[in-house]
Amino acid sequence: MKVGSDADYILEFKGIGKYFPGVQALKDVSFTVRKGEILALLGENGAGKSTLMKILAGAYIKDEGEIYIDGKPADITCPEDSERLGVAIIYQEFNLVPGLTVAENIFMRRQPKKNGMIDWKRMNQMAQAIIDEIDINIRPTDIVNTLTVAEQQMVEICKAVSLNSKILIMDEPTSALTESETQKLFNVVRSLNKKDVTMIFITHRMDEVFEICTNTVILRDGQFITAAPISELTLDQIIEYIVGRSLTEIYPERDNEIGEEYLEVRNLTDGGKRVHPSSFVAHKGEILGFAGLVGAGRTELMRLIFGADKIKGGTVLIGGKKVHIRNEKDAIRFGIGLVPEDRRRQGLVLALNVRENIIMANYEHQKTLFYLDPQKEKQVCAKYIDKLLIKTPGQTQCAKFLSGGNQQKIAVAKWLNCNPDIIILDEPTRGIDVNAKYEIYNIIIQLAREGKVIIFVSSELPELIGMCDRIIVMHEGKISGEVTGGEMNQKSIMYLATVEGGKANGAD
Repeated sequence: MKVGSDADYILEFKGIGKYFPGVQALKDVSFTVRKGEILALLGENGAGKSTLMKILAGAYIKDEGEIYIDGKPADITCPEDSERLGVAIIYQEFNLVPGLTVAENIFMRRQPKKNGMIDWKRMNQMAQAIIDEIDINIRPTDIVNTLTVAEQQMVEICKAVSLNSKILIMDEPTSALTESETQKLFNVVRSLNKKDVTMIFITHRMDEVFEICTNTVILRDGQFITAAPISELTLDQIIEYIVGRSLTEIYPERDNEIGEEYLEVRNLTDGGKRVHPSSFVAHKGEILGFAGLVGAGRTELMRLIFGADKIKGGTVLIGGKKVHIRNEKDAIRFGIGLVPEDRRRQGLVLALNVRENIIMANYEHQKTLFYLDPQKEKQVCAKYIDKLLIKTPGQTQCAKFLSGGNQQKIAVAKWLNCNPDIIILDEPTRGIDVNAKYEIYNIIIQLAREGKVIIFVSSELPELIGMCDRIIVMHEGKISGEVTGGEMNQKSIMYLATVEGGKANGAD
């Protein structure tokens, strides 16, 4: 719906339609975006948000409808067309060249030249200026594949900022960021917005919508549902528009009973590179949270426990018995499963289909004698598609064609299918919509109810507080403390992650 003159609008979608094999991803989507607006584009995974933005960015070509930029028809058939029209996008998944530097990635295809050669000094200076503007702790000469997930996300943000675009699309830009990094990003967003840059912000984090956005457009099942100023909507209304029904609570009621101590980690370390000697215990039926800022060592500690990285010191005990974990195969044999934070590089094989990804970690249970049983594979896959509400045209759909949230659900299903006794979940709900999060929370609680040890790593403090029985906090590779009961609040956790964590690690 339009309010005001056409001159107020920088972007208009009219009747946009998009088809994929077996799926109509977008159907007659029409809405307008004002100049200088910060628009929240909301909807469940599979609602069509990312597809619509990929059409605007030139990654997909629309099958129906028209796009107008500054009132003029926009013929967008490739990313170069989109950039020429002043559109930049930060994708939910990284679009970086791992072996190149930060500066090279920021100015890819736009390197400054001097005497026909790349002017490395100037390029690094330009990159440093953007890094300083965003206020992040990376260097222009850092190689991208040496950076953490969060740092790589910040490189994407730098790349988009460098284009000085009039329309900037951010698809889940904060999914790998801590609270402080998110606030720094928001400061950049507000700064760009003051320069009349129009922002389109895709997120599943409702607190971010109310904090940074001015208006919202909601899609459901590939169709436009509503548009309204944020100030006119409540959280309950937004969720009801997104899922098509009211959602009475964010976190399910926990009724898991904590049993005996089952996992004990004693002075586990990678030699001090990322993880200093760390010790903790976890009990059967317990949901144990791990909090900390990016770089605190949470993911690295989990990778040691799972055998993904080499243990240089310390011991792991399971059921009171010392176990030797040299690799992932050992960990799986001892009943440990890990859903990693980076689903695309570590959690899935995107070239394989849904069924192949779900069963790949547990082929033995899908066998009849020495052969894989296709019927059993189908039954297992169907169970998890139903349980986790995975939106897919079928079990043989290639994983790379699914939305980010549905890929994450498949990564979770793969390890649930192994039925491990210890389940490590590293950012399991990253990029997943409100309704799907609730379903995954229910599954986690059910697993705890069955006596599984659940280790829940998350950057979302409300999620940890709402889901965990106890929370361990890390700071710079060390465990700085833990909170339970009434101490489980954001203030206490952040204190351990920053102030007290610094004291514990010998800071002044």
